[in-house]
Amino acid sequence: MTSERLLEILDRASTQRVVVIGDLMLDEFVWGKVGRISPEAPVPVVEVSGESFYPGGAANVARNLREFTNRVGVVGMIGRDHSGETLRQLLTEQKIDTARCPISDDCPTIVKTRIIARQQQVVRVDREKIITPTAEQIASVVESIKATLSEIDAIIFEDYGKGFLAPELVSRIVQLARDQKKIVAADPNPRHNIAWHGLSVVKPNRSEAFYAAGIPWTEPTDSVADDEPLQKVGAALMERWDTQLLLITLGEQGMMLFQRGQTPHHVPTKARQVFDVSGAGDTAIALFTLALTASATPFEAADIANHGSAVVVGKLGTATVSREELLQNFENG
Repeated sequence: MTSERLLEILDRASTQRVVVIGDLMLDEFVWGKVGRISPEAPVPVVEVSGESFYPGGAANVARNLREFTNRVGVVGMIGRDHSGETLRQLLTEQKIDTARCPISDDCPTIVKTRIIARQQQVVRVDREKIITPTAEQIASVVESIKATLSEIDAIIFEDYGKGFLAPELVSRIVQLARDQKKIVAADPNPRHNIAWHGLSVVKPNRSEAFYAAGIPWTEPTDSVADDEPLQKVGAALMERWDTQLLLITLGEQGMMLFQRGQTPHHVPTKARQVFDVSGAGDTAIALFTLALTASATPFEAADIANHGSAVVVGKLGTATVSREELLQNFENG
C-alpha cells in the first residue's frame, strides 16, 4: 500500500460514523517513585507524584477512533457515582457521544487503577461489580440503536467480560445491523458465552482464539507461516462464527488475517520498541473496522491496524495513535 492510498483511506475515514458497544471503564494511573521497602510488609512504598484518568475498556476503542473521525459514540453501563461522572466528562471533552449509555444506581462504574513507579507497573487494583443489563435497559439500547442505525456506518462490540454485552443485546443489534448491511465487528471475550455469528470481522488475540476454538494451547513457532495449530484454530473459528473475516493478533509476531477461500495472510509487526501492550487490541479493532468503512480491502485494513498497534505498544499506559503518528510509522516502514 502506498502513502497516497493510505491518505485516501484516512481522508474517507474522517467522515465515517462508528458506535462502540461494550464494557466501559475508567482507567486511573497513579504515578510515583519507589524509595524504600515498607516496614509493614516486604512491598515497595510508592511516593505519589501525580495521577491521570483516561476512558478505558470499550471507551478506549472509541478514543482510538476519535483520532481519525469526529463521529464516534459509545454504549455501555455507567454508574451514578463520581467515577461515572469523571468518565462521562472525559468522553464529552473528547466529543464522544454518550447519549445512549444507561446510567445505573446499582452497578458502580468499573475502575482500573494502575500504580506506576519509574515506568514500571507495581500493581493494578480493579474495582468492579459484574451485573448484566435489565430487560428494560436492553430494550432501551436496542431501540436507540434502531432509531439511529441509518446514520451509523459500523458497530464494534468490545467485550471485556464485565456483563454489559448480554447475548440478547448482541443478537438483537447484530440482526438489525445485518438487515441494513452495516459493518459489524467484535473483539470477543471467549469466556463470555456469546455466539458471534455472521459478523464482518471478529478479532481475538492468539490465546483467546485457541480458547474459543477449544484447541489446546501451543507455543508460537518462529515462522508464523509454519504455525499449523494457529491455522487450524483460524479455520475452526471461521466455521464456528460464520464470519467474513477473522483477525488474530499475535503480539510481537503481528497479526494473521483469515478470509474465506484464501490462504491466511500474515502481517508482521511494525513495532520498534514495546513498553506496554495494554490497549493494542483496542487500537487494532478500531483501525481495522474504520478502514473497512472507508473502502479499504481487508489486507489494507490489517496493514493499517498493524501500524497503529505498533505505535501504541511503544507508549506507556492507555494510549492512542494519532493520524500523524500512523503516517510516520507507515513511511518509516
